[in-house]
Amino acid sequence: MFKKFFKEFSDFAIKGNVIDLATAVIIGGAFGKIISSLVADVIMPIVALFTGSSAFNDWKITLRGPIIDNGVVVKTALVMNIGTFIQNVVDFLIIALLVFLMIKTINRLKEQITKKIGKEEADKNLTEPKDIQLLSEIRDLLKENLSAK
Repeated sequence: MFKKFFKEFSDFAIKGNVIDLATAVIIGGAFGKIISSLVADVIMPIVALFTGSSAFNDWKITLRGPIIDNGVVVKTALVMNIGTFIQNVVDFLIIALLVFLMIKTINRLKEQITKKIGKEEADKNLTEPKDIQLLSEIRDLLKENLSAK
């Protein structure tokens, strides 16, 4: 029973889709770090410059100040970190925009390819393995040669 489970799992894990997905997750994580750095280190300092703040992350709304009893902090201040939230929203918007542009470009390329080689041929090429495609081409060439004689 364990052998069957392991075989099924290894078949699943070795399939190209799982490997492609893992690669995409790793690249996506690195891409997210680049965008976060772009927002935190480039965009937000420019926003802070125009707003007159020294650091955008320092934008906070204090809901309740610290409670101090005899010089000892009994409860820390309750603070909403608005600057950090806005920075994360900008991160998300930039990543969403770039993913949208990437998908739009991929779809445009797919449309161009489909128009060039025809919808039927594109569907055939996308669904059939390469060896089946080659065998089909050989079959078609043999039919043409036999009908020409």
